[in-house]
Amino acid sequence: MFVHPMGLCESDSVGAGTRVWAFAHVLPGARVGKDCNICDGAFVENEAVLGDNVTVKNNVLVYNGVTCEDNVFLGPNAVFTNDMRPRAHQKLGGDQLLPTLVREGATLGAGVVVVCGTTIGRNAFVGAGSVVARDVPAHAFVVGNPAKRKGWVCRCATRLDDDLRCPSCGTEHVPDGDGLVAKG
Repeated sequence: MFVHPMGLCESDSVGAGTRVWAFAHVLPGARVGKDCNICDGAFVENEAVLGDNVTVKNNVLVYNGVTCEDNVFLGPNAVFTNDMRPRAHQKLGGDQLLPTLVREGATLGAGVVVVCGTTIGRNAFVGAGSVVARDVPAHAFVVGNPAKRKGWVCRCATRLDDDLRCPSCGTEHVPDGDGLVAKG
């Protein structure tokens, strides 16, 4: 693990090869996998979980109750919430907060806001500036406020044709109970 001299990593649960850059802060108790990149100004709270190979770009805020599986990309200034009815005089924690799950391979563009209690599906792609207020299916491409599905994306991040075939890598996709899944 590498921690920039101006970064702060207080967690004992950080995987090999992870890098924490200047002005980033990882609180004690946060679980961070191997080969993650936590960029300048990012904040990872003490009950947050990041899988392996997660990219946390500059100024991303990952609060308690957020779990990001492996190979997730969090674009600059993305922010998660964890309390549906926050009040300064109420200090909620643990199971009083609503969890958020970002499934393997998902991408959140710059400035995305994720409202707590949602799941973002495997290999989904949330466009820059979107507000995710409900679950996002696997391989969905969503944009807007609130985020709405505008199409489907491949694992390689290319928009799928109407026949659900990737024009870049040729992977075919089929519907399943949680959006799409790669065929074969």
